[in-house]
Amino acid sequence: MNLVRLALRRPLTIVVGVIAVALGAWIALQRMTRDVFPPLGIPTIYVAQPFGGMDPAQMEGYITYFYEYHFLYITGIEHVESKSVQGASIMKLQFHPNVDMSSALSEVVAYVNRSRAFMPPGTPGPFITRFDAGSVPVGYLVFSTTNANRTVGEMQNAALNQVRPLFAPLPGVSAPPPFGGSARTILVNLKPDRLRSYGISADEVVTAMAAANTLSPSGNLPLGDKYPFVPINAVVKNIQDLAAVPIRTGTGAGGGAVFVRDLGDVADGADLITSYALANGKRTVYMPVTKRSDASTLSVVELVKANIKKFKEVLPDDIEVTYEFDQSPYVVRAIRDLVKEGALGAVLTGLMVLLFLRDWRSAFIVVINIPVSLLAGTFALWVSGQNVNLMTLGGLALAVGILVDEATVAIENIHVHLARGRPLARAALDATVETTGPRFLAMLCVLAVFIPAFFMQGAAKALFTPLALAVGFSMVASFVLSSTLVPVLSVWLLRGHESGVKEEKGSPAYASLLRPLLAARWLVLLVYLGVAAAALWFIFPRLGTEIFPKVDAGQIQLRLRAPSGTQLEKTEAIALRVLDLIKREAGPDNVQMSIGLVGVHAANYPINLIHQWNAGPEEGVLQIQFKPGSVRTEPLKEKLRAIFKAELPDVLVSFEPSDIVERVMSFGAPTPIEIAVQGQSLHASKEFADKIRERLAKIPSLRDVQFAQVLDYPTLDVNINRERAGLLGVRMSDATKSLVASTASSRFTVPNYWADPASGIAFSVQVQVPQGRVTTVEEFKNTPVTTTGGKATLLRNIASVSEGTAPQTYERYNLVRVVSLTANIHGSDLGSVAKQIHTAIKEAGAPPAKTSVAVRGQIPPMEEMFAGLRNGLALAVVVIFLLLAANFQSVRLSIVVISTVPAVIAGVALTLWLTHTTLNIQSFMGAIMAVGVAVANAILLVTFAERARVSGSADANAASLEGATSRLRPILMTSFAMMAGMLPLAIGAGEGGDQTAPLGRAVIGGLAAATLTTLFILPSVFAVVMAGKHTRSASLDPDDEQSPQFSAAE
Repeated sequence: MNLVRLALRRPLTIVVGVIAVALGAWIALQRMTRDVFPPLGIPTIYVAQPFGGMDPAQMEGYITYFYEYHFLYITGIEHVESKSVQGASIMKLQFHPNVDMSSALSEVVAYVNRSRAFMPPGTPGPFITRFDAGSVPVGYLVFSTTNANRTVGEMQNAALNQVRPLFAPLPGVSAPPPFGGSARTILVNLKPDRLRSYGISADEVVTAMAAANTLSPSGNLPLGDKYPFVPINAVVKNIQDLAAVPIRTGTGAGGGAVFVRDLGDVADGADLITSYALANGKRTVYMPVTKRSDASTLSVVELVKANIKKFKEVLPDDIEVTYEFDQSPYVVRAIRDLVKEGALGAVLTGLMVLLFLRDWRSAFIVVINIPVSLLAGTFALWVSGQNVNLMTLGGLALAVGILVDEATVAIENIHVHLARGRPLARAALDATVETTGPRFLAMLCVLAVFIPAFFMQGAAKALFTPLALAVGFSMVASFVLSSTLVPVLSVWLLRGHESGVKEEKGSPAYASLLRPLLAARWLVLLVYLGVAAAALWFIFPRLGTEIFPKVDAGQIQLRLRAPSGTQLEKTEAIALRVLDLIKREAGPDNVQMSIGLVGVHAANYPINLIHQWNAGPEEGVLQIQFKPGSVRTEPLKEKLRAIFKAELPDVLVSFEPSDIVERVMSFGAPTPIEIAVQGQSLHASKEFADKIRERLAKIPSLRDVQFAQVLDYPTLDVNINRERAGLLGVRMSDATKSLVASTASSRFTVPNYWADPASGIAFSVQVQVPQGRVTTVEEFKNTPVTTTGGKATLLRNIASVSEGTAPQTYERYNLVRVVSLTANIHGSDLGSVAKQIHTAIKEAGAPPAKTSVAVRGQIPPMEEMFAGLRNGLALAVVVIFLLLAANFQSVRLSIVVISTVPAVIAGVALTLWLTHTTLNIQSFMGAIMAVGVAVANAILLVTFAERARVSGSADANAASLEGATSRLRPILMTSFAMMAGMLPLAIGAGEGGDQTAPLGRAVIGGLAAATLTTLFILPSVFAVVMAGKHTRSASLDPDDEQSPQFSAAE
């Protein structure tokens, strides 16, 4: 029993099924997560390694190298990138697609453990985390205080140890330590003049502190019936007890001992300050609310907001926490506007159907198919593990128009049968069964265009697959409904109105237009091919290309870099000046919120470098949020560049992705353009990079062209004379340890801890010479150095100190050093600029020996994505051709149907060009969809034309005319309905309109060209290709009467 007959026999079952689908969709919508994009699933693991005080060369050579070397053994590794700066190293492990990341993470941990065996003693353990482009901040927890005496360090401690334990366990949240503060630390602050007067080096103090404040197991002692602990006060209870720790005995004034209090003081403070966080220009701390790549933006934001009250309850009364830079309103508005556009498209589609059918009952039957199919598609998306995002909603909105096709063909054919005088139920049965084959084939052809989605890789697959599933599920639901619900509703709603249905005879005007074209069919065919080829040849090179449409979310983020080696406080002053300039240009009342980080994250928080990279004290990152609709960010950026150049000529500025869409679609790249020159000689790579930079500066649309790393950071080179040091009893290890207190602290060289009895939280105890106590090279040369004889000598007696420069950051790619150039784009598209960049690199000449140049940033993923999409489109056409050949049992008919594809592509290109829309993943998906719909319409015409030809009632020329005129109304109805449904999407007036408009425009352009081609060109193609073709079947079955091999059984 076929599906149509089953539906007519059990109509209430169909109604119950529709209600069940609606309930299932309602449940699905309640449980599906909502976000901007689907999870990208980029296979990336980060390793963050701290070692405070280590200079970049030491981090690179003695720590990063061993990691990189071992990581290249990991199964499925694609490449390893690393950045080594003072006190920290970040390694990014990129894996090939489809690698099992759980196994990969296990291997990373194993090789980290092996690598550490080769590293310097005392190397701290690293942080290992999954982190990719989808792991983006969706807001910030910003802390502030009303107490003028409250220090940033105290706010940092409250945020880290009181709020973060409540914040980190929230589902979907990745909780880095707070930005901008230094960890609470017990400080032993030494005075250089006291050290010199006593002849004591800082290393002696460190050694004495380690011996006097030491941790050991307490154990137990059985005493009769009791088994008490035996704690020992080896660790001080009161931090001021550290001041009584003896350093030497019998060498103080009057022959007494020397204690810590004689050399300095003990304070409950914070670690060395390496960065400042700013909120509206004031120092503070803040925590980025970073969602995991597979988490929902809305769910994460709602959870954090719901817990703000709990966060406040654990904080001191004078510390406030607020949620800023909330990205969820954008997500909500984008989803809401896309739903509205889809609903408006459905209404316009219904009106178009009503216009053609001129019967509200029939129009209702067609239109009711849309929401039910969409609900069924939504339920199927939930079952398949998808979420609500711009791609799934875009797929559902895209499906609105095509969903009409199935029901339209069925109801239109029912009208034809009713007009011939058949009873209503018989007409519903026969007409629906008659169109089942063509409708099923049309559905398969539309679905076929999405098959390539499952053969793509990386981000293109992650973005394309949800849209393909949304369209596919809805299409299948529409086919089932048009074979079940449509005939049932037709029998119910059209009862008593059969006489009002008249048979559509076709348009005489259309026939009169078509006849002369068929008479000149060869000329028509040649002109068609020539025009299509010329249009593609002329327009496609002029189309801009990019990964995803740009959007203005009312935010900017910029990175500033003062002259290399600039002190932190000076950089902070520059950052505040930049904020003032932005407010002046944008208008103070238009700035809603600003946050920023100046300097580099503390070495004990290396994981923060993954969330936001800063290389040194001269760098700062500022993020500014404007009031909605107050500022257009792209023109503002261009104005600010000119202002910064005039007002701050020594400061380099580069704009970076700021909002959630930009950050996700940048795939982690800080700028769209990155050029990496890598080779064994850093000097040779820098020289060749300079040549490329000169040529890049001549490209009009490039902005902010600069080196990504500082290669001339100032240094004070300490050159120890080993012979003289040996004669004075100074070992190299003693000399280096004696200098640590003046240049860093003992935090990492000799770890020492004190646990706060009130909270049970342990804090570092570090010996240091406070920043600002040694301010000249001469004072530094007077640093006491430990000798084997016990009496300290001064650094100047064993070493010379000279000024120099060295790289601040060492970048490597698979163990090879890299010099990187970065740039932004203004007034152009990524694809056009990419061509100019490749030309500029060629013009720079051949790179030095053993040196290569690679273009990175957003260009490689864009080129990879478009290569996959182009191959996917070609594969889709091949799949459709094979489906047609299998159905028609005729290669010629398949060629006729496929002949509309050039028109679709030309129409898409022309529309994008005229509307100044780029070719991106959205417009490409629209083009692929238009191909499927165009083929579906062509199938209708060709099926009826071939039926007339095979019946013998007409030759190919007359058959094409008959097929075209008889199918004029359903083709126009389907095409106009879908174009009407795409119109709101193409206008793109809502929050997410800029991102979805290219999709709608591509569909409208491709479908408009395809409709004209189907109605006026396809009949000529059919007449040419099928002329002289016999009418016999391709069957080889001798029992088939239609087969040329037929022979009657004996």
